Amino acid sequence: MRLLIVEDEKRLALSLAAGLRAEGYAVDVTHDGLDGLRLAGTEAYDLVVLDIMLPGMNGYRVCAALRAAGHDVPVLMLTAKDGEYDEAEGLDTGADDYLTKPFSYVVLLARVRALLRRRPRPAPAVLRAGDLGVDTGSRRVHLGEAEVVLTTKEFAVLEQLAARAGEVVSKAEILEHVWDFAYEGDPNIVEVYVSALRRKLGADRISTVRGAGYRLEAR
Repeated sequence: MRLLIVEDEKRLALSLAAGLRAEGYAVDVTHDGLDGLRLAGTEAYDLVVLDIMLPGMNGYRVCAALRAAGHDVPVLMLTAKDGEYDEAEGLDTGADDYLTKPFSYVVLLARVRALLRRRPRPAPAVLRAGDLGVDTGSRRVHLGEAEVVLTTKEFAVLEQLAARAGEVVSKAEILEHVWDFAYEGDPNIVEVYVSALRRKLGADRISTVRGAGYRLEAR
């Protein structure tokens, strides 16, 4: 899943991003309201963590603009304000939840998970490709009756392939959904995780389509 953090306190934003990435999420970060609106309006995010006091455009206006444009991405608002009228204004502009600074990271993570659970998902909870089952809710993988233990990144790569089992998924698509836009490392990192999945699931489970990407065989 891909999250966007729009927060002008850079140390806080980077700390939150590091924590959420450790939980297996791909996280993009921006410190400006206008840039946050542009990203949230053009990229496919599962959730936006949005501060209220931002340069360029405040969080109230960003959220209102997203809703006016028809975007239903869940929004968790963060703010140093703690008045009930501030909370009401945030919710009235279309925010789904509200958290006042300072807050516990454990509480923020719980709110993020709760909002992601509430969002309707057309995809089935368990993705299947033959005898392979990928449970997107519990983040568990079964091959036949046996459970296969994956790292968070391995699971995220497999989830992208399983969502389109039998189709070719490009390396760029996997990078976009599993890593964030700030990733500047070697794009061949995808090959490393595909190789790890082949070792755990079987060498012929994932095919390489030269010049196009990878295909999870639906057998």
